[in-house]
Amino acid sequence: MRIFIDADACPVVRAAEDIARRHGVPVTLLCDTSHILSSDYSAVRTVGEGADAADIALINLCGKGDVVITQDYGVAALALGKGARAIHQSGRRFTDENIDGLLMERHLAQKARRGGRHRLKGPARRTGEDDRRFAESFEQLILEGLNDSADRA
Repeated sequence: MRIFIDADACPVVRAAEDIARRHGVPVTLLCDTSHILSSDYSAVRTVGEGADAADIALINLCGKGDVVITQDYGVAALALGKGARAIHQSGRRFTDENIDGLLMERHLAQKARRGGRHRLKGPARRTGEDDRRFAESFEQLILEGLNDSADRA
């Protein structure tokens, strides 16, 4: 199992690294050239600048049994399709059961914005509760992945 983080503006990178380090799981941070990242634990992969450059690189790298941290529903859907687990920075797990509905909500919101009929507020300010919820959900995901790996061995 490996962890891949869509790290462009991701607020949970350090928390994810701390949890991964405790469990000895390698982490790769992916970002485009408009971001500068460094880490004393994770491998950092900087990819060419472009709208989806980091997303495409992440999907090309991840595979069955890996964990992907992203806020992008499209990236999550592609990761699930490759047999990876996916989690949002809020701690919400993406699953085969919920991804279609989330993609539809995103599509409808984009359609409403393009039509000029709807103005959406940005996300609420991140809180300590958000961080706690992510850490709990992410650690559970890691433990499930490690148990699955042990069962296959």
